[in-house]
Amino acid sequence: MGLGCFGLISKRALELLDKAYGNQRSDQTKPWPTLVFKCLEEASRHSRHHHGVQNLIVAGGPHGCCYFNCFRRQSDLCSSHGQSPDHSFRPHSWDSKKWYEAVMDSITELSAEEDGGGEEASDPELLYTYETAITGFAARLSTKQLESLNKVEGFLSAVPDEMMSLQTTYSPQFLGLKFGRGLLTSRNLANDVIIGIVDSGIWPEHASFGDRGMTRPVPSRWKGVCEQGTKFTAKNCNKKLIGARAYYKGYEATAGKIDETVDFRSARDSQGHGTHTASTAAGHMIDGASSFGMAKGVAAGMSCTARIAAYKACYAGGCATSDILAAIDQAVSDGVDVLSLSIGGSSQPYYADVLAIASLGAVQHGIFVAAAAGNSGPSSSTVINTAPWMMTVAASTMDRSFTAIVNLGNGETFDGESLYSGTSTEQLSLVYDQSAGGAGAKYCTSGTLSPDLVKGKIVVCEEIRVDPHVLPASSLGASAAKSIRNYISSENPTASIVFNGTTFGNQAPVIASFSSRGPAHTEPYVIKPDVTAPGVNILAAWPPTVSPSKTKSDNRSVLFNVISGTSISCPHVSGLAAIIKGAHQDWSPAAIKSALMTSAYTLDNKKAPISDTGSESPTATPFAYGSGHVDPERASNPGLVYDISYEDYLYYLCSLKYSSSQMATISRGNFSCPTDTDLQTGDLNYPSFAVLFDGNSHNNSATYKRTVTNVGYATTTYVAQAHEPEGVSVIVEPKVLKFKQNGQKLSYTVSFVQLGQKSSSSGTSFGSLVWGSSRYSVRSPIAVTWH
Repeated sequence: MGLGCFGLISKRALELLDKAYGNQRSDQTKPWPTLVFKCLEEASRHSRHHHGVQNLIVAGGPHGCCYFNCFRRQSDLCSSHGQSPDHSFRPHSWDSKKWYEAVMDSITELSAEEDGGGEEASDPELLYTYETAITGFAARLSTKQLESLNKVEGFLSAVPDEMMSLQTTYSPQFLGLKFGRGLLTSRNLANDVIIGIVDSGIWPEHASFGDRGMTRPVPSRWKGVCEQGTKFTAKNCNKKLIGARAYYKGYEATAGKIDETVDFRSARDSQGHGTHTASTAAGHMIDGASSFGMAKGVAAGMSCTARIAAYKACYAGGCATSDILAAIDQAVSDGVDVLSLSIGGSSQPYYADVLAIASLGAVQHGIFVAAAAGNSGPSSSTVINTAPWMMTVAASTMDRSFTAIVNLGNGETFDGESLYSGTSTEQLSLVYDQSAGGAGAKYCTSGTLSPDLVKGKIVVCEEIRVDPHVLPASSLGASAAKSIRNYISSENPTASIVFNGTTFGNQAPVIASFSSRGPAHTEPYVIKPDVTAPGVNILAAWPPTVSPSKTKSDNRSVLFNVISGTSISCPHVSGLAAIIKGAHQDWSPAAIKSALMTSAYTLDNKKAPISDTGSESPTATPFAYGSGHVDPERASNPGLVYDISYEDYLYYLCSLKYSSSQMATISRGNFSCPTDTDLQTGDLNYPSFAVLFDGNSHNNSATYKRTVTNVGYATTTYVAQAHEPEGVSVIVEPKVLKFKQNGQKLSYTVSFVQLGQKSSSSGTSFGSLVWGSSRYSVRSPIAVTWH
């Protein structure tokens, strides 16, 4: 490491270091600048158990926030002096915050020196230090300070701090779960699985989070706390809600200080979203739950006996990435078993996706991570959270609906849905877009509708889900919407809405129009999303201080609310993963994910292929639902699993031809890609097959390898059956797998060969590979895409 890097340590920083660790110096005669980096090296190795890693994550500044990773190798230390690292110095108590404060102070001095005494800049502010899922820190830096930091030898990358967005009385029954049977036996439910919810907080007094009947103490392995803050104390936690924390430094650095008249600088939820997702995943059983009399029944989370740890990182203006990382890092350290992330940002390569990097750190610690697929459908390649170690969840309907029939003046009738609880309407004039207001009126966003144009009329709005409207309203699918838009162009269009309340037995599941679709925009080498789960019109807990529609004019108060989104389907899978974790405590996160994927179904309750409300084609594809709709009872006994280790994921990243610095960003520097092995993306032991062919070639082929582990009956024979994609031959070798014991692993290869000339140079064909036995059916979807 060169002298310039030593020069970053200022006099003030040395004073801080002397004050903190001066009495621990093994050689008082040696200057601090040399020892400083040895201390960083030794402390990093001591705390992270690997050599030469300092991933520094920095947020803030006048042009937004930024992240950076500084990677140092042990062999680089003091090389300009020809010295060997001195291992005699090591702080007895590693305090990373003091070291990072010293770095901040050094940046201030160097920036001032380079500025030549010009305009004075504000000092950088340290926001967070990360220790577990990701190593580093977050801080506010000016552009000039970041430029100074960029000159440090070993500087790796910079990524702006992103403001991300947040993306059930009947769900358990629809999923086939029955209390006292199958997965929900007392033995499985007695396991103390802990679900960490990173969201907008929680309303702790809600009955869904009470610990009535929970006699077992909080698990001794739990290291979390119930942080005190605005209207939140340690007394708000119990045996159900065992931890609650809030992270807002990154948010306030970007959006300004939180207005505590409308939000809380604590884990208390002012948005409703976090309360809803937490109760969906693991809420207590509550009888008589409903929303204005609709969806009435027993409300229960998927894993109603699991413990909940709430990590608030989302506020009215969004979720700062630095806060999310702090929440994930702490959740891993606290000891959660499952992480539920109903959050999403933009799609980007994994080395630039800090959420993916932190999630990989969580998986490395044995934590299952579920994430929302996004609400940007039905357009293709809109899916987010696409890292293969994350369970990416799409959203679909249940067979329960809140029917609201729309009768057009031309005689056409459409079945829609509504959470409106009032009386039906008369036949009224229809207005839409410019006939309803100004720019943006087609989406009915705030301030776009003209009171004079819409008064006494029915307004057609383009939106993506059913909301608890204050006014009479009905939500319709894509085909109905197209017909209505065509009808509006006629002379004097009219309509009426008839409300029929809660109905059951509808065709389901159906993929929601808003659910984001695959393939992944970047790194499309695995099929995403992975599965679909209930995410439309889900009833769950709600803060009594937040109106059901979340509009200022809505003064209603409810204890349960009905909302939709992949952010709601995600906690369904988080809760299911917790149940499976309780039943199979030795399964890895990848094994649980595999079980949920290979057991998923693709036929609806009418024995027809799952349909798609957002597509002109009546049948949904794996780019809409992944492997299919989750089936938790079958997932608890899948027969075979495709397991993946942490190192397997790193080898997959190597196959993407990432640079050494990009790999260091993800692996924190303790992994080198092999140079003597030809790695291919298709060899990741994933439970699905994404095949990419050259659209300009007529001789495309690919061969992938997979390994399956027997978790079913000890002696079982499986036979391969391929449902070939159009224009592609699928060859499996061997075609028969004979297992002789539980836990045995067997491998096979599958080759995909293009048949003849394709009619066009683009497009996708779908199929599947099923390993079947007398007891099990282990299914993997196939997507062959020509580019």
